[in-house]
Amino acid sequence: MKHLQHTDLNYSELFDEFRNPNSGAVVLFSGEVRDNNKGREVTHLEYEAYEPMANKMIEEILKEAISRFKLNQAICAHRLGRVEISGCAVVVITGAGHRKEAYDANQFIIDKVKNEVPIWKHEFFTDGTSEWGQNCDCVIGTGEHEHDHHHEKAE
Repeated sequence: MKHLQHTDLNYSELFDEFRNPNSGAVVLFSGEVRDNNKGREVTHLEYEAYEPMANKMIEEILKEAISRFKLNQAICAHRLGRVEISGCAVVVITGAGHRKEAYDANQFIIDKVKNEVPIWKHEFFTDGTSEWGQNCDCVIGTGEHEHDHHHEKAE
């Protein structure tokens, strides 16, 4: 599966494709674009990624989660490009025999994707300004990294 998509994510379709008779529990997480962040009004987000590496890393995260949490299956799809308010930016679906494993794995996957995968969020605000989000692990520690934007040093 290609985990990065330049078109709208349709979690209904992903969920329908996901059905598995061995899964007694299926958890769907949808990360939606909200209209505010830290007291500022947001107009939209734009996501960029180093696609070959990001796809590979997401695939490895899914394999690790399937093994670690004894899942029947797992899906992660992340949107790239412009995403409007209330639009879906990321979907994680996990299926297991029981709910604890499905919930725990779902959180594990989204946390690893947000903190480790080279996907960068650019937030645009109603006052005409914009900021790059701090959703990459390069922020931890020095704030130095190889992509073309800068983060403030983590405290």
